[in-house]
This record gives sequence, structure tokens and C-alpha cells, in this order.
Amino acid sequence: MEDYFATPSLQFTVLKAFEVTKTSNSFDVLVTAKGGGIAGQAGAVRLAISRALLTQDVAMRPTLKEEGLLTRDPRMKERKKSGQPGARKRFQFSKR
Repeated sequence: MEDYFATPSLQFTVLKAFEVTKTSNSFDVLVTAKGGGIAGQAGAVRLAISRALLTQDVAMRPTLKEEGLLTRDPRMKERKKSGQPGARKRFQFSKR
């Protein structure tokens, strides 16, 4: 993990679910994250670990929920609209 998530803030993001539930050295984790940037993947791994902890012990749910670890990031790429070159960009307006 230290090789892939090089900065301490990303490592803290990934391990936050373990620290909140006090299960730091209880599990071995193997995760594959695809797409997005390194920070987005860290958030995705944090969500995956939180959901996996719930499968082991449902009593952890209030603790994880209170810290916001069970909420996924709803932001997505906006779709391209027809008649435009992109999602928001417009074709250049010509007066004459």
C-alpha cells in the first residue's frame, strides 16, 4: 500500500475505516481499483473496506455511518449534448 498510495493523507484515507472501528491489524486486504485518479481510487478502496467490514459485523454500521464512510461520491462526468462540441462548451458564434 505504501508504494501505490505514496502520500500519508492517501494512506490515512484508505485505513480510516479500520481506525474508526478499531480493527487495524485484524484483516488482510487485497483490493483492485480501476479508473479515476489516485485520490478517487483511495476513496473507492475506503468504501470497499467499509462495506466489507459490515459483512463481518453489522454492529459497526452506526460507527461507520457517523463518520460518512458508507457514502459513495455521487459526482460523475456530465454527458455530451447534441449540437455542442462537449458537455458545456458551445460552438463559436458567428455574427455574419
